[in-house]
Amino acid sequence: MLDKVVIANRGEIALRILRACHTLGIRTVAAHSTVDRNLKHVGMADESVCIGPPAPADSYLNIPALIAAAEVTDAQAIHPGYGFLSENADFAERVEQSGFIFIGPRAETIRMMGDKVEAIRAMKAAGVPCVPGSGGPLSDDATQNAKIAREIGYPVIIKASGGGGGRGMRVVHTEAALINAIATTQAEAKAAFGNPQVYMEKYLENPRHVEIQVLADGQGNAIHLGERDCSMQRRHQKVVEEAPAPGISAEQRAQIGGVCVAACIRIGYRGAGTFEFLYEDGRFYFIEMNTRIQVEHPVTELITGVDLVREQLLIAAGGKLSLTQDDIVLDGHAIECRINAEDPDTFMPCPGLVKRFEAPGGPGVRIDTHVYDGYKIPSNYDSMIGKLIVHGRDRATALARMRIALSETVVEGIKTNIPLQQRIMADGGFQAGGQNIHYLEKRLAERKDKGMGLG
Repeated sequence: MLDKVVIANRGEIALRILRACHTLGIRTVAAHSTVDRNLKHVGMADESVCIGPPAPADSYLNIPALIAAAEVTDAQAIHPGYGFLSENADFAERVEQSGFIFIGPRAETIRMMGDKVEAIRAMKAAGVPCVPGSGGPLSDDATQNAKIAREIGYPVIIKASGGGGGRGMRVVHTEAALINAIATTQAEAKAAFGNPQVYMEKYLENPRHVEIQVLADGQGNAIHLGERDCSMQRRHQKVVEEAPAPGISAEQRAQIGGVCVAACIRIGYRGAGTFEFLYEDGRFYFIEMNTRIQVEHPVTELITGVDLVREQLLIAAGGKLSLTQDDIVLDGHAIECRINAEDPDTFMPCPGLVKRFEAPGGPGVRIDTHVYDGYKIPSNYDSMIGKLIVHGRDRATALARMRIALSETVVEGIKTNIPLQQRIMADGGFQAGGQNIHYLEKRLAERKDKGMGLG
């Protein structure tokens, strides 16, 4: 078992990691910026190390500072959480080269899956269904690119090979717009990701976003823990997640889950990971793999009873997977609402002092947050301040519990997106389930332009 772990993150995920460590008797080191000295997990950790000023580049993205934090505290391992350096292959490599354990996949795996072109090649080789596309980076040959687009069929989407998080993408509906779209996306990709490579895929017009959670030990053992539906999105950012995905049959789950498990074994995957798919007309199309724990992992935990962060720690310690596929039984339904410090109508971030905070309660209610009365939310980081997750015997029960939990949640002193989440929970289309990734933005546009939609 690991003895001491550096938590190289902040906010609710840092607190989540700390609790999992303490459950296993692992000591913790909170690596924090100057503005985060009052975070809850910093006070609860066995030790803490200040790694720099508030700007992420000078603290949570500062690789030498994070490795130094492990060195001065005699820690064995570093957990990156999600965001920041969690999918940075160079960081994982530096951690291992410095003699510490990176709690996540090997650097070469992160590097392969971080390059979308290489990831698609690897998944095709492993038998994972992919979106019809160019099969590799686009060249500067305009005639060849136009031919590829015609063979795929319009509309197509141009994607940055090194992109992610909804950035570096452009939809093209006609051949006349293709060449300029490729050039523009290449320029943006180079500026944003340092990699000008782009590739082309068929643009699915009404897909859902369905993803498969996996665990693998890098020793030939892997399992899947069912799927999540993350289709309620705004600007490619997830707002609501649920598990299981409405309308996915047990047969479909077993088939696509089995494909993902086989792919994990083929590539020697280690740790927790997520295969993300677009789902349309009963078919799954691979888009990317997240080589880390995800924000929405609690909905999977609630329907499986598996502590995913605990499993990450056990695998990182060198243990074989303690679970088999037969151990994974889905029970009931879970829904997660991301709670952000932002205006619910304009979506502008609203940092500031939390004058009053009251968490909801009751059967099947969980809230993952670092917020407390008197906590000052800084302006330097992502606006998410917590996640409200509920579980019920079925989707209707989970929806009812979420509506009640949202009404009980009190955050005073700042604006939050709780009113938006309440509108989503009351929306007839969402209640019916199975909406596509464009549904939320369409309803928000209706509300803005016509005074209707989402209540």
